[in-house]
Amino acid sequence: MKKRKSYTILFYCLLLTGISCSKKLEKLYYDPDQLSSARIEKLFSELLNNYRVRPSYWEIRTFVAMHTGIYSQTIGYLNTPGVYQQNGSYTESRWNDFYRPIGNGTGTMALYREIEKLYQALNDTEKEKMRVFLQAAQVVWYDQACQMVDLWGDIPFSEAGSLNARGEPVMAKFDDAAAIYTEAIAALKALNQYFSEVQPDVPVRNLFATQDFLLTGDLQKWRSYANGLRLRLLMRISGVQENFARQEVREMLAQPELFPLLSTQDRYQPQQEDILLQPLANYTLNLRDALTELTNHPAPYFLLESAMLPVKDPRIPVFFDKNGANPTYKALPINWTLEQQQVNLGKFAVLDSATFLYNARIPGIVITAAELSFLKAEAFLRWGGGDAEKWYYTGIQQSIQFYYHLQQLNSAYKQPEPFPGAEELAGFLQEPGIQLMGSSTEKLEKIALQRWVHFGFLQANQAWAEQRRTGFPVLNFPVNSQPEAPTPPKRLLYPGNEITYNVNYGAVRDKDKLYFPIFWAN
Repeated sequence: MKKRKSYTILFYCLLLTGISCSKKLEKLYYDPDQLSSARIEKLFSELLNNYRVRPSYWEIRTFVAMHTGIYSQTIGYLNTPGVYQQNGSYTESRWNDFYRPIGNGTGTMALYREIEKLYQALNDTEKEKMRVFLQAAQVVWYDQACQMVDLWGDIPFSEAGSLNARGEPVMAKFDDAAAIYTEAIAALKALNQYFSEVQPDVPVRNLFATQDFLLTGDLQKWRSYANGLRLRLLMRISGVQENFARQEVREMLAQPELFPLLSTQDRYQPQQEDILLQPLANYTLNLRDALTELTNHPAPYFLLESAMLPVKDPRIPVFFDKNGANPTYKALPINWTLEQQQVNLGKFAVLDSATFLYNARIPGIVITAAELSFLKAEAFLRWGGGDAEKWYYTGIQQSIQFYYHLQQLNSAYKQPEPFPGAEELAGFLQEPGIQLMGSSTEKLEKIALQRWVHFGFLQANQAWAEQRRTGFPVLNFPVNSQPEAPTPPKRLLYPGNEITYNVNYGAVRDKDKLYFPIFWAN
């Protein structure tokens, strides 16, 4: 018997946020010995297998290339009328993929609630054994929920998934965005403690390692994931809750043995240190169509012309192709008219073909050592307690290694670029535009800029969030002719079905505006 039933029934279940099909998720996974029962470990694997985390065609083409990549300027784009306007169908698809299970790891909320329900039905002995799956699922759940907050603000959370959790359909209320962050930050601290103490028996440990294709059952890496996510969230709110964030971050960074993060080793290796969701073994698709159908493959102007070329950034050869016979790297001007851009496309650099366009092995980026190094640098610069300069330069070097690693994953396509030598790297770090010099604000701007460069379009959601939080880099957006969205928004608008059918929408109606900021924004 096949493990998975057809997902067709789920497409017909168009109920409200957090309300899943009445037939529930037992239909998705079967225990070969007990055909009527869903399995926690199988649902956990499905929770991880998320095409919104991996750079799938749908995620890049309909969400990044049309929304967050443009709003963060981490992707190239043409100045078409309405370029900043949101496509309601595609943003609703992104919303639904968090709440409703339609395959490929979508339905984080519904899957987590089903895991919770099955766990609560176990006896105490079985609960103790299976708790590691629940706790790991909780890390992912909080990660995805907070990303939803970063996009929309207040979202249905505490009451969402009620049919899975309690068998009762509830019109899920909109939880306060700041309260969701507060809950996640507290829970992640407890999860770090749990993963430091738990000692599963051999059968459970082996089962967890088998089903966990994100971290292969490595409990230390789950600690690092929980702590890294917590550091991200604390720094995200540090502009509006600085005293709390400062206290919690300083506690974390002062005690690395209690709050381990990703690589602090000198010999950083992305494939071993970073938390990456690898593509499935039989996956063969690449991002060419996703990036070229709407002409998003030109090199982003600010990224190449302002951030990288002036400092001779060694990542340029793995970020971009010169494009045909062009002798130098140049970016398509962002302030040109649509007609000027269209007739001159061939004269400007494009995203690298080996690293991005034809690379089917790009992993989903959950969190990287470079991001955490830049967060440490910012924290130490603002609040003391450590060496901001050390972690800033460490983050840059980790980012360089990371992007050369991405290109090397596609070595069958073309010969990878040689990694820059020690002299070239040293010269780059001595560039005035790179050195951590100047006022505190100038230093913070440099840290934020390098974090933004590192995120790129593969982490456009994070790049957009951090740019809105810090105000850096300062990006110029030509005013568009479409009057409803002349400049990029500060948040996404709620989906039409949520507005129409969720009776609790009235509580957030006044916030549902393009230029209403997320609570942590600068």
